[in-house]
Amino acid sequence: MPHKFNDARRGKFPKARYRVTNWSTYNESLRQRGDVTIWISDEVAQIWSSPRRRTRGGQARYSDLAIEICLTLRVVFRLALRQTQGFMRSIAKLMGMEFVAPDFSILSRRGKGLKLAQNRRAASKPTTLIVDSTGLKVHGGDGWHEEKHCTKKARKTWRKLHIAFDPETSDIAATELATEHVGDETALPALLTDMDADLSRFPADGAYDGQGVAD
Repeated sequence: MPHKFNDARRGKFPKARYRVTNWSTYNESLRQRGDVTIWISDEVAQIWSSPRRRTRGGQARYSDLAIEICLTLRVVFRLALRQTQGFMRSIAKLMGMEFVAPDFSILSRRGKGLKLAQNRRAASKPTTLIVDSTGLKVHGGDGWHEEKHCTKKARKTWRKLHIAFDPETSDIAATELATEHVGDETALPALLTDMDADLSRFPADGAYDGQGVAD
């Protein structure tokens, strides 16, 4: 294979090694990965049913929050609609609660036009903004084809995507796509152009630590 013949000319990077000192905490964290404990709060159980409709039309049996919880668990555990119904039924049985799990046909029908519940912040409340960046590689030709037939390699290029995240509302407040020649500190003013809220905290990595960011 081509990668075997070119192995001697490839760059070698030593593998990082970490020494575990807190074995008890480390082992417990690995056990927690298999924990499937799910709890439905009493507040959610009280609004599991849809409120009484005041206009004409059929009465919905389940609230939008109930449908959202079922579909979220379906995505997390990669379940089918019928399996999701059985999963929610087992949760109600284990918790000793009397709420009824939505039918799979209801989940399919209600999931199309479902409006997700979003957290809102008061207009006068300061904002905590988390900023980070990630590299995006621009793919050209087929790399395997270039290695096998010794064709001219495409010029490698990439872009950097800067993302501003609001942890309270779980919204992406702003994004900015810059070229590889633009540093993180230089791209920050363009990222915050459309932000009109007061910032209380600004967590970011060391690449954004500069005099321009402080100003």
